Amino acid sequence: MSTRSIVGAAVLAGAVTAALASFAVASPLSEAEGKAAMAAGKEKCFGVALAGMNDCAAGPGTTCQGTSTIDFQGNAWKFVRGGTCASIKVPGDRNGSPEPLTRDVPA
Repeated sequence: MSTRSIVGAAVLAGAVTAALASFAVASPLSEAEGKAAMAAGKEKCFGVALAGMNDCAAGPGTTCQGTSTIDFQGNAWKFVRGGTCASIKVPGDRNGSPEPLTRDVPA
């Protein structure tokens, strides 16, 4: 096997692995997973998730885990350590919120 075909096979294997990993991350949180996170002292924090990194449905523009389309989307939430949400700073001198926000929501 030539070096070129070995490198090509490695790149292809990496791409397939990345694609499969993204499907695993994008699956919805089950009710049990949500309860486990809450029991572990986590809280929902709106407006702190990067695009595609929210934890589950939050409102218009989000239907499931990983479906937010805007960084720090106000109606998308992420689990964070309990009691820290309001102190999380995001660009624009803004903070996270335990309640949905109307800022940065897709049209």
